[in-house]
Amino acid sequence: MDTDPLTTLAMTGAHTIVAAMATNAWESAQATAARLFHRRGHALEAVEAQLAGDAALVEEDEDADTVRGELVGPWRRRLAALLREHPEAEDDLRAMVEEVCHELPQHQQSWVQNNTARDGGQLFAVQGGGSIHMSQVSPTQSRGSTPGVGADSGGDR
Repeated sequence: MDTDPLTTLAMTGAHTIVAAMATNAWESAQATAARLFHRRGHALEAVEAQLAGDAALVEEDEDADTVRGELVGPWRRRLAALLREHPEAEDDLRAMVEEVCHELPQHQQSWVQNNTARDGGQLFAVQGGGSIHMSQVSPTQSRGSTPGVGADSGGDR
């Protein structure tokens, strides 16, 4: 997994944008995200239309959280591309994340990320800037402990 700080920031930004969809924080998040892309040469109307379309998907679906989860990937890719092309946008994206997070409903100000390592694999996860390194332990190695659970904390939990 890529743990580059800009990739991590893109993921955090994506989570923040989609978490704000269909909440009281959306108007501010949409305007700030659209300006962020527009200042870097993207057509304002196109960005606003993409944001509005994605927010409508969240609003219209009975399972808004699942839709939000599905939208994180595309927004992470968009933000990562923006940061690659315009690394100077980093401070603006950090400011947007900070501003929007404070406006989100309390239950949306933190995220749960479920990751599974299988078949002797290792897992490297990043969330909110901290990293966690998980290693799978086989039942014979753990001698009675729960299969597949073994942790080597490399950072925040």
